Amino acid sequence: MLRHFLAVLTCVLLSAPALSVAQEAETPAIDRSATGGAQTLEDILRRQQGLPVDDSFRSDAIGGEAITAPGLGPLGGASDPELWRALRYNKADVRVSTNNEVGKVLVQDGGMRWYEFRQGPLATYGGYLLLGTIAALVLFYLLRGKIRLDEPMTGRTVTRFAFFERFSHWLLAGSFILLGLTGLLTLFGRMFIAPYLGKEFNATLLTASKLIHNNVAWGFMLALVLVFVMWVWHNIPDKTDIKWFAQAGGIIGKNHPPAKKFNGGQKIIFWSVVLLGASLSVSGLSLLFPFELPLFAKTFAILNDIGVPGWVDMAPLPTALAPQEEMQLAQLWHAIVAFVMMAIILAHIYIGSVGMEGAYDAMGSGEVDEAWAHQHHSLWLDEVKAREGKAPESATPAE
Repeated sequence: MLRHFLAVLTCVLLSAPALSVAQEAETPAIDRSATGGAQTLEDILRRQQGLPVDDSFRSDAIGGEAITAPGLGPLGGASDPELWRALRYNKADVRVSTNNEVGKVLVQDGGMRWYEFRQGPLATYGGYLLLGTIAALVLFYLLRGKIRLDEPMTGRTVTRFAFFERFSHWLLAGSFILLGLTGLLTLFGRMFIAPYLGKEFNATLLTASKLIHNNVAWGFMLALVLVFVMWVWHNIPDKTDIKWFAQAGGIIGKNHPPAKKFNGGQKIIFWSVVLLGASLSVSGLSLLFPFELPLFAKTFAILNDIGVPGWVDMAPLPTALAPQEEMQLAQLWHAIVAFVMMAIILAHIYIGSVGMEGAYDAMGSGEVDEAWAHQHHSLWLDEVKAREGKAPESATPAE
């Protein structure tokens, strides 16, 4: 189901090419007799307007059979342009001395679509998402301020997270921060570092970023599994979350809604990290082992069988992908998911640091004051006291 969910959103990346394929049947015939079958002004204008163009006049112009001239040996029936067209449209009879499917693809022009999307929409909207998230958090802090405790500290503490829980959390958090920073350097380095600090510095920085990214990824995947196993049962939605969301976690109303070990907002963070982190891990493994773990062709075939493209009025998704196209799609998907996850983690970092009084202690020392626990996780505090044989009570200052 996760692969299906990820591939549905990937439809956006292929929408333009797919729609073009669907419209080819409606492309009006163009009279090319005046050009001898070559490209016409109408072809050029339609292409500039983004309209579909029937390019069979080019893809089929790959020459003919070789002819023999007396005393000169065989002459090729195809000129150089025709040969390159045959290679581009995968119509050439190519003999390669390799069994590797990657080596059999001599021309793959999808790389330009990947490059243009990566340098254009991906970098632009991804950057806006992160900057917009930071701006929204700053504005929220200026308007709302830090979430303070309603009751004075009691001086009595309760263990919020044990050492191994904190270790797993910080392994996940630290590795993700390194992965996010090195990923951003890889995407934006040529645009913002090379022009000011030089290409040599940028190349050295990106080489180091690549080594860090590829190796720290293993720590991230390990921590993701540990966090999931430890906390999944605490993050199953229940009816207490309804009241928590109704009061926006205490922002609406005077009282803080009761919550167990994890409240509704934390559950959203948990499942976002688990699902998006799993997606990042799968696409990252595909990139770490190029061409060994194709993700999209088979998934697209399943989605076509289900009829998903028809839900958004698209042509069937392509199922014959070159190995290079698999890697290009994996890289774009990896980056898109990473941007979304970074925006979510920025909000998580805000709440766990400057946004809420006493929140950092939960993952710092692991001990929180009973007043904090009572205000934000009262049901969990009652469970802890019940296990310790103490009657549940409201937090009151120690004398």
